Amino acid sequence: MIDIQESELVTEASVFDKLSEKGHEQVVFCHDEATGLKAIIAIHNTVLGPALGGTRMWNYSTEQEALTDVLRLSRGMTFKAAISGLNIGGGKAVIIGDAAKLKSEAFMRRFGKFVDSLGGRYITAEDVNMKTRDMEYIHMETKHVTGLPESMGGGGDPSPVTAFGSYLGMKAMAKKVYGSESLNNKVITVQGVGQVGMYLVEHLAKEGAKIFITDISEEKLKNVAGKFGATVVDEDKIYDLDMDIYAPCALGATLNDDSIPRLKCSIVAGAANNQLAHEKKHGYMLIERGIAYAPDFVINAGGLINVYNEYLGGYNRNRAYTHAEKIYDSILNIAHESQEHEISPQEAAIKLAKKRIEDIGKVKLPY
Repeated sequence: MIDIQESELVTEASVFDKLSEKGHEQVVFCHDEATGLKAIIAIHNTVLGPALGGTRMWNYSTEQEALTDVLRLSRGMTFKAAISGLNIGGGKAVIIGDAAKLKSEAFMRRFGKFVDSLGGRYITAEDVNMKTRDMEYIHMETKHVTGLPESMGGGGDPSPVTAFGSYLGMKAMAKKVYGSESLNNKVITVQGVGQVGMYLVEHLAKEGAKIFITDISEEKLKNVAGKFGATVVDEDKIYDLDMDIYAPCALGATLNDDSIPRLKCSIVAGAANNQLAHEKKHGYMLIERGIAYAPDFVINAGGLINVYNEYLGGYNRNRAYTHAEKIYDSILNIAHESQEHEISPQEAAIKLAKKRIEDIGKVKLPY
């Protein structure tokens, strides 16, 4: 589930304060009574290029929770693109509601019209509860969409590339902490075995890791455990396991006041977005516990790299995988920066991302 701290929620009186605080350029509220569509599109920064980021559909408890989530996610996309060397900005969209009940061709095409109304400042893609079929419907109304099926010249499901990059980032962390990148016999807990988590488990199984898994879906757990010999763990017990590496691959904020004191691991390296409930506080809590952390927007950049390669035209999956291999070196560089300047890995990663935006900003204007 999404865990947003009460102090982080955006209230009506503080919306513009929050946009200013996080540096957002534009936020668009979308509503269509006929289809029941309620969506928010957030464009954080377009210095490097148009904002590219997926659309997430979630049954948020409140509209304020949805706004808080889209602001956090879009900011993360800016840093993810910048530190990955991509010439695009950061944006994100959230659709409020139950995907199983609301999604239809008309619903997704209406959202596509809202995306198109931004004239290319925002390019959408897949995220939670969105599929390539949804991108096809959106594409009927706008060209500003990626994540299209391969049959249409797109990159298809970006999950394998996201998982591949996360796997390499995990190996880089092992190199830093243990002196060897090998994950053989390492005890690794993967929280969330959706598409990305499942592909990550596959990589880990091939390397001989001892894998524990948890998920809210019993069907997914059964499938992944059966395929790769992973051990299923109750969701509420995951933080108390004796493990080498904790890999959060579900939704965000799992690193918080409650979970961090319970963690018994040396490394946190997973594919979820916004893993730190509070960036500064919980980034330093991990350091105090002696736990090395791979910043989420760096290690999980494979999905963005994949759709960026589609955005460039003439999609080639090998090109996407080759680009994603750079995540290994990025993780090591951030670990070095963190250690040298005595700052948290999250702060080190943001510092490097902001430097690239500032440097490029001197030679070009926002998109």
